[in-house]
Amino acid sequence: MAQPDGKKIFFENLSGAGKAIAVLTSGGDAQGMNAAVRAVVRMGLYVGAKVYFIHEGYQGMVDGGENIKEATWESVSSMLQVGGTVIGSARCKEFRSHEGRLKAAHNLVQHGITNLCVIGGDGSLTGANLFREEWSGLLGELAEQGLIEADAVQKYSALHIVGMVGSIDNDFCGTDMTIGTDSALHRIIEVVDAIMTTAQSHQRTFVLEVMGRHCGYLALVSALACGADWVLIPEMPPEDGWEEKMCEKLSANRAGMKRLNIIIVAEGAIDRSNTPITTDYIKDLVVKCLGFDTRVTILGHVQRGGTPSAFDRILASRMGVEAVLALLETTANTPACVVSLCGNQSVRLPLMECVQMTQEVQRAMDGKRFEEAVKLRGRSFENNLRTYKLLAHRKPESELPVSNFNVAVLNVGAPAAGMNAAVRSAVRVGISEGHKMFAVSDGFEGFYKGQIKEIKWADVGGWTGQGGSLLGTKRTLPAKHIDKIAEQMREHNINALLIVGGFEGFLSLLELLTARGKYDEFCVPMVMVPATVSNNVPGSDLSIGADTALNAITTTCDRIKQSASGTKRRVFIIETMGGYCGYLASVGGLAAGADAAYIYEEPFDIRDLQANVEHLTEKMKTSIQRGLVLRNENCNENYTTDFIYQLYSEEGRGVFDSRKNVLGHMQQGGAPSPFDRNFGTKISAKAMQWVSKKLLETFRQGRVFANTEDSCCLLGMRRRALVFQPVVQLKDETDFVHRIPKEQWWLKLRPLMKILAKYKTTFDVSDSGQLEHVVRNRPKESDASVAM
Repeated sequence: MAQPDGKKIFFENLSGAGKAIAVLTSGGDAQGMNAAVRAVVRMGLYVGAKVYFIHEGYQGMVDGGENIKEATWESVSSMLQVGGTVIGSARCKEFRSHEGRLKAAHNLVQHGITNLCVIGGDGSLTGANLFREEWSGLLGELAEQGLIEADAVQKYSALHIVGMVGSIDNDFCGTDMTIGTDSALHRIIEVVDAIMTTAQSHQRTFVLEVMGRHCGYLALVSALACGADWVLIPEMPPEDGWEEKMCEKLSANRAGMKRLNIIIVAEGAIDRSNTPITTDYIKDLVVKCLGFDTRVTILGHVQRGGTPSAFDRILASRMGVEAVLALLETTANTPACVVSLCGNQSVRLPLMECVQMTQEVQRAMDGKRFEEAVKLRGRSFENNLRTYKLLAHRKPESELPVSNFNVAVLNVGAPAAGMNAAVRSAVRVGISEGHKMFAVSDGFEGFYKGQIKEIKWADVGGWTGQGGSLLGTKRTLPAKHIDKIAEQMREHNINALLIVGGFEGFLSLLELLTARGKYDEFCVPMVMVPATVSNNVPGSDLSIGADTALNAITTTCDRIKQSASGTKRRVFIIETMGGYCGYLASVGGLAAGADAAYIYEEPFDIRDLQANVEHLTEKMKTSIQRGLVLRNENCNENYTTDFIYQLYSEEGRGVFDSRKNVLGHMQQGGAPSPFDRNFGTKISAKAMQWVSKKLLETFRQGRVFANTEDSCCLLGMRRRALVFQPVVQLKDETDFVHRIPKEQWWLKLRPLMKILAKYKTTFDVSDSGQLEHVVRNRPKESDASVAM
């Protein structure tokens, strides 16, 4: 398929010929490890290197023999959707000894391996770095003992290490997300959502224990994602007397007609004197003080299991490719690095800097310096904690500031999972800031009809996990009814607007901005938070709802591919939503292991279609039995899904048969993913705080008057940060005819999908991660990647 111009052909510049790369998984398993292994193997083979599996982690490296096997392209087929690690993982005491590392070095040299990809936690990565530092000495010893030739010491003089962090706890400093964290959150939220229905039926209190012996990330983010009443984490133990405060909170919530309580506890939760807080202690406390029917659920290893989420598959695939690039570029003087994620960018950081900071967090906790521990975890963790406190704990009326401002919230465009979490967040943050919050039903259609009413704190309880739009949403733009909307703004004295929506929301803001010249009612702060499954809003790399849609696509593709297991060779043609935006088809294709994805942004013709069919025909003649092709709904008006299906059916005759599937509105439905719940919650909270700031800035002589460009903004995720951008400045970045941004970051991911599907293609390495340094509290407002 056609490629954008100006790409660097990396496999000509960065050849892996003559190199041997080994990949191992070590320590605890995590969903997504297999996707990382697959990416390392296929990228390594693609650049001409030999690639080896080391089974059973460091134990396999020490034992050697059958544990070190050469990998083939086909050996990693059908592993993308499998949880855990298929090459095994084991903790190895022997590798901690000098003799064990000597055996491991001997085994690697026998296979000519001098490049290691280690997927594990900080212990595994620290061990790898020690091994690298001792390498030349170990080879010298082996030569002295006559176990290797003297020239082998020179030939294999340097061991190169690249790490990827696989840990569901997200306890490694330097990366926004570790492989497995998002999938673990999926498992937790699935359980919490199920528990909430039974708890509501019986008016029960549930105490849930989640993993995190030394890190409270899973507990904190799942509490934020489900609106838990109380959360206990090791980094920030509760103040003395917390038991009484917690019981008061639970009792107040019940008095406010809430039929259930959820308390989430990290397994490493402690109090201020470092005494463990157990689930049984909390249960006994609630029963004794309040007499509530209380149950305990310990999730345990359920959190490690199941299939990896779309996020983890994409993260692991990107990291795996980046790890191979890092190994190809490394020299004898390059320090061991770890491939990390910052925002939506891959970065490389010195491994030991990250390990040392991770260990610093634990020292701070041991020394009861809890504020410092939270800061060391990074700004994302700090923001999570601050946002949770803001949304979960309502201040008494007497403590609230009195602003006398009225702020309206509405949804515009098609529904997207996570919209309700965004509205809940806006409403509660607005009330905390002293504003009177108004909810507008059915977008601008409801606005001009006067469907506006005040919305209170308790009204949005339980909204976080609800799919769709509880406020109601329409695609109607305001221009047609601008005079009536101005009248409603005047009647309800609306001082600011917060829109949660898609491309229509962006168009609406532009129309309202234009209307300021005629109507003073629109001279108020206005902000939009992007929410659409299509992810086509200019000014933001990510939109609320897109992650849930990606998971729906990925899960369906997994099932569709599984339906062909044991049958003859088969290719599936799957149509995705997105309008003219190919995000869902491209990124969904990467997550599902597609062979091709047809999109509007990358034009294709009949020759490209023919080449794809021939490519699949060749693959089907090997052991690969199934093919997957995604097509964006508007990629080409002539090459329809039916046309492509018929073409593949005819051209593949005798080799494979074809099936087609249109996914349709299932991509818009369902409960929001943990990512979308938390992204929606945090981005909306930030938008509401901006509104409060603008209201104070523009309040003059008893009224709000805001008519500058920067008082009408879109809050979007840009690379590593959340940024407020005046909508008027985004006009030049927008293709209004096709309703997409002119430049889209995810197009750089498309070559990865093609490489992992065995296509010869070009790949832009200019944006690949350069070695950086760990910065304390670097601008990690990259919460879109963290989502939390």
